[in-house]
Amino acid sequence: MADVLFTNVRILEGGTQPPYQGSVRVSGNRIREVGRSLAPVGGFNSGVQVIDAAGATLMPGMCEAHTHFSWNDAATLAAIQAMPLEEHVLWCAKVAGRYLQAGFTSCVGAACAKPRLDVVTRNAINKGQIPGPRYLAASQEITVPGGLGDETLPHLPFPEFSFGVNVNGADDMRKAVRRFLAYGVDSIKLNLSGDNFTPQSPAGTTWMTDAEVAAAMQEVKMRGKRGVAHARSADSVKQALRHGIELIYHASYTDTETLDLLEAAKNEVFVAPGIAILYAMLHEAEPFGITHQMAVDMGYQDEWDNAIESLRAMHKRGIRVLPGGDYGFAFTPHCQNSRDLEFFVKYLGMTPMEAIRSTAEFGGPVMKQPHDLGLVKPGYLADLLLVDGDPLANLAILRDPKRILAVMKDGVFAKAPPVASERRWERAA
Repeated sequence: MADVLFTNVRILEGGTQPPYQGSVRVSGNRIREVGRSLAPVGGFNSGVQVIDAAGATLMPGMCEAHTHFSWNDAATLAAIQAMPLEEHVLWCAKVAGRYLQAGFTSCVGAACAKPRLDVVTRNAINKGQIPGPRYLAASQEITVPGGLGDETLPHLPFPEFSFGVNVNGADDMRKAVRRFLAYGVDSIKLNLSGDNFTPQSPAGTTWMTDAEVAAAMQEVKMRGKRGVAHARSADSVKQALRHGIELIYHASYTDTETLDLLEAAKNEVFVAPGIAILYAMLHEAEPFGITHQMAVDMGYQDEWDNAIESLRAMHKRGIRVLPGGDYGFAFTPHCQNSRDLEFFVKYLGMTPMEAIRSTAEFGGPVMKQPHDLGLVKPGYLADLLLVDGDPLANLAILRDPKRILAVMKDGVFAKAPPVASERRWERAA
């Protein structure tokens, strides 16, 4: 594999350092050198692929911390689950490729719609059978009767036909978790709280017993895997922290005790709030039968107000808030995920640099590769984006496919830079 030399680039390192002009040399699947001058690092050696970026921005590949490849852009949980298995596998493969093209070189699975969809997709990516980001595979959502994800219908003799896997008690939970761990998942997803999407179990409620959560996490820790949780209510966030769950989705409702506990665990815990779906339900769901007033009546305005207050407080306390959440519904279609960064700046009080850091540097530890991913630094894996423009001036360009000029994963172009006079690239003689 020939070295790749990016010249004339504006380097956005992905952490706290301000951008600078320079050059970056990739050797194999890692960044070998980073230069801070117009002179190319290492010079123009024979056989090096030289990419003159003409001032474009080079930054780390983005990380999506709450990914649902198997959500099929439908408007309901039942419609997602109803897709036949064969079509669902093909859907996941296609969506994985789309995420990579959109600049997401790492994704954390946050639940799949059928037992092995995430595992099969991850394995196919790792074997090179399909293109896709680095991926951590999740289980289906595990819930309890009446909780979020319980889609069983009493008139059908198929209790297993549910969006989420239902458990009753600690022993039932242990069986379900062991089954998913045997499939090879990287994480077990527990629905600790309700959700306004399901009126019988609104967002402020908490549904699982400590005994059930403890049984799940004992099995998870025994295998060296990760527990992740849907936890919108304050009580469910506290429950997640009590039992060592390190990746918390939503955390919309908090109190001082919850925030104190999160801050005390801020070096071990991540929060991926998924505020885009709250916004979409309030303002963009009418074409799918949910008017603004209906969304307010369902509780979404109350949750939005509380989530913004909670997340602003988390950010001020140094708790790692990452983008991602519930893209793949009709009102939050796939591959607009980087809109979260814009929301982080507009509503949570982040600077554009902090928003980039949330999807770049924080992506390393959430992917369990803190010294390999998330920064443009020597020795790090060559997961890189070449972006036409300055994301710090306009984060919206990160969700414009035309502005993503190139995507590199593991030192190989998933999206090659364009051949054009203003974006010259050539192989040095």
